[in-house]
Amino acid sequence: QVQLVESGGGLVQAGGSLRLSCAASGRTFSSYAMGWFRQAPGEEREFVAAISRSGGRTLYADSVKGRFTISRDNFKNTVYLQMNSLKPEDTAVYYCAASFYSSGSSYDNEYDDWGQGTQVTVSS
Repeated sequence: QVQLVESGGGLVQAGGSLRLSCAASGRTFSSYAMGWFRQAPGEEREFVAAISRSGGRTLYADSVKGRFTISRDNFKNTVYLQMNSLKPEDTAVYYCAASFYSSGSSYDNEYDDWGQGTQVTVSS
């Protein structure tokens, strides 16, 4: 099991940027593919981005492609989500998640451990 703590959320105007971080502890971080998901009020949780164990492969939802970048630092046991050109529809609680068996997936049921989430609010 790996423990995950997100940070970096906040309030930003449309067009602005935020960088989310997710610090991991517990089992070896480099053994896990990592993902970011988000959930807006009254909505289902949705996939945002994923990254493989080495960081060599990434996957993005169409809604964020070209605006968001996922990266990881296996020495710092941290995964990041750089969010640029933010839109009001990006407003949600953002969660990071760890997957021991997949190589980075858009399916939330392939993730084993989850953080508590960080709120991102984009004003128009």
